[in-house]
Amino acid sequence: MSFTESAQDMRDEIVQLRHSLHTTPEIGLQLPRTQEKVLAALDGLPLEIKAGTALSSVTAVLRGGRPGPAVLLRGDMDALPVTEKNDLPYVSRLAGRMHACGHDLHTAMLVGAARLLSARRDELAGDVVFMFQPGEEGHDGAKHMIAEGVLDAAGSRPVAAYGMHVVSSMLPLGLFASRPGPIMAAADTFSVTVKGRGGHGSSPHRSLDPIQAGCEMVAALQSMVTRTFDVFDPVVVTVGSFHGGSADNIIPDDARFDATVRTFSKENRTLVKRRLVEVVEGIAAAHGLRAEASFGMGYPVTVNDESEADFLGRTAGELFGPGRYFVSPQPVMGSEDFSYVLNSVPGAFVFLGACPADRDPATAPYNHSPEAIFDDSVLPDGAALYATLAHERLAKVG
Repeated sequence: MSFTESAQDMRDEIVQLRHSLHTTPEIGLQLPRTQEKVLAALDGLPLEIKAGTALSSVTAVLRGGRPGPAVLLRGDMDALPVTEKNDLPYVSRLAGRMHACGHDLHTAMLVGAARLLSARRDELAGDVVFMFQPGEEGHDGAKHMIAEGVLDAAGSRPVAAYGMHVVSSMLPLGLFASRPGPIMAAADTFSVTVKGRGGHGSSPHRSLDPIQAGCEMVAALQSMVTRTFDVFDPVVVTVGSFHGGSADNIIPDDARFDATVRTFSKENRTLVKRRLVEVVEGIAAAHGLRAEASFGMGYPVTVNDESEADFLGRTAGELFGPGRYFVSPQPVMGSEDFSYVLNSVPGAFVFLGACPADRDPATAPYNHSPEAIFDDSVLPDGAALYATLAHERLAKVG
């Protein structure tokens, strides 16, 4: 029986697990309920299991029937601080928490892969590391797991690593998409406090208005990006937070804004940092104010190894048919801490369309939306691809 057939046979089990995870989402690095459910789902399998120390991670190692290297499969487990607006039988029971990015599917698919590979353990020419990771949503979960030894869990560094991410729109249901090279952007933060001098709103000439200068900075940053960076090596700067003042007739002493900065090349990541600071400090000086700027380095660029991306594409095409795999012509501006794994191990990251069949992928609510819905029908296929990648990659080495 093929992995796809076996995965379909366990469909109800992994769907039930996914729904259970969806009802009780947890945020950040500490996911005790989620960890408990994963451990229960893995119970009885021939795995060497280790729970995390600084975070509620689960690392499980399956020893193959024959000696060989290791392959790593990763699934993230954390949710988002979002209040769900969907009317589903398994809707989140916790206000302000939702699996709006589909990590509940990733976890269930990885559990499915562990079951599939355990059933064919004797065929494996090496070991498989299952990386159940908390804290992907801005908490450096992958970095923490690497520090705790996930990459050496099998006794040797994996020869390849694979990650997967479902999307509630953008891709049609069941379509896999990836590409060699950069697939997701680096995500950094830029924070500015504009220091002025407060006063009465009726007499702005007697004050140094930080709000007006801050607004000018926000607009100027967009112009700077379009006039500094090549569109074929894109940079995105988005100000998502702006705070200042307490009343309509009071000019405050200061104002603050925060931006996310997305880049794909080391050169642009370095240059944009310098140019952002130059722009805000220059505008502040022109208005007689000060700007205190800080730049926080976030997740690095997620870069697929060319050989591993080609292998993943061939494997998906052979498993599901050539029409189910798409080579993306361009990367995605989102970011991923699986990038830390791919900085140490050659591997590939793939997207899987989970937009319900009755929705248009071009207009359906996207990941992180309180109305995002992911179709359960992709769960067996995701589990089968995970398992096949590990099985065939080990066979390729052996």
